[in-house]
Amino acid sequence: MLRCTIFVTLLSLLAACPGDAQSSPYSSSQGAMPAQADTSQPVNSDVAAAEAALSASDWKTAEAKLDTWIAAHPTDARALFDAGYVADAQNRLDAAAALYRRAVDADPKSFEATLSLGLLLARQHKAEEAHPLLVRATQLDTSSANPALKARAWRALARIDSDQDPAQASDDLLEALKLTPETPDDTLLAAEIAEKSGQQDAAQTAYRRVLAKDPKSEPANAGLAHLLIEKKLFPEAEALLHAALEQMPNDPLLNEQLAGVLAVEDKAEALPLLEKLHQAHPDDAATTRMLAEVRATAGDFAGSDALYGKLLAATPNDAALLLGHAENLIRQAQYAGAYAAFDKATQAEPKNPEAWGGLAFAASRISQPNVTIHALTMRSQLAPETATTYFLWATAYDTLHQNSQAAAYYHRFLDASAGKFQNEEWQARQRLLVVEQKH
Repeated sequence: MLRCTIFVTLLSLLAACPGDAQSSPYSSSQGAMPAQADTSQPVNSDVAAAEAALSASDWKTAEAKLDTWIAAHPTDARALFDAGYVADAQNRLDAAAALYRRAVDADPKSFEATLSLGLLLARQHKAEEAHPLLVRATQLDTSSANPALKARAWRALARIDSDQDPAQASDDLLEALKLTPETPDDTLLAAEIAEKSGQQDAAQTAYRRVLAKDPKSEPANAGLAHLLIEKKLFPEAEALLHAALEQMPNDPLLNEQLAGVLAVEDKAEALPLLEKLHQAHPDDAATTRMLAEVRATAGDFAGSDALYGKLLAATPNDAALLLGHAENLIRQAQYAGAYAAFDKATQAEPKNPEAWGGLAFAASRISQPNVTIHALTMRSQLAPETATTYFLWATAYDTLHQNSQAAAYYHRFLDASAGKFQNEEWQARQRLLVVEQKH
């Protein structure tokens, strides 16, 4: 979950909004003239007036003038780009994409229109459409453009490629750094690329570099915490998250990570933190699932199962949720319901040994020895036997009066139990006296 969350965060940085002074083609250093225009050619007075309005962020005036001009000149690439920019600035993304696309069709060599369309599609999470446009943008002539614009194309490609091809993403980022200095966002992306390449130490170093300059960086704190959690360095992750939350106490991702760490460490603070998170974000499935697990660990099986019920209503065939639900029912002695849930879990995930083991146990509780044996047979193909499964085998065969098999498994159980299950060991010894006599 975290890796996906970080990638979405990085992807959202593919393009600053059009009014951003550092990244917009209409930055103050460029004046009102669109960067893609050939300044040696005359500009129509209506388009020039629209661009003056654009520089002042007067979208209404700019749009009115451009609409009039484009109606009479539908293939004017410069005016189409301007109109797309106006729509983009007002967050009318589909309209902006259509206008940028028309500008590219009218002038395939337009760097700004190609770049803007690629960035917009990337912001809309349409990576497959954005990628070829961004590649083309890096190949177009930008001798008259701000080098930072081509660097944006390379950075956007790096962010897209980081999901499927980390090596290529690294090359993309290096191309961007040839054009403009490294930014904190670059360092974050480098950390993500390193992590996806299996270079966890390099990723950790990159995250720490960001935090040295900006201790309040949520992506860097979350990314570093994720690495520490993956390495099972839970105390170090907990310390990092506590420190980060002192500065960002309401950050949902950091709170969720801390709750997960506390739950793994079996610390009581996990439950109230998760209850607070769930109250603030009742529809967050990840938080709800974690709270359900922690409530069950704390012994609140009914409360836990209420959450599992809500989650299963949305995803009824999720094997992990079915197992959590079934285990809660077992703890509440609702064996028939548990049997049904375990059975459904085995259908949803036939290679899950926990599902088959749970079904075997539930079947034994409702006197279904044949189902118990079938479930244990399926489980044995996926996981080694345990003292518990030996006991289930033995009691199932005992119920079916198959005495030689029952005796063999009672002995295996006693060998494996080694004094850990005193009640069951007493029962096994008593039953052995009976079944071995009959055998």
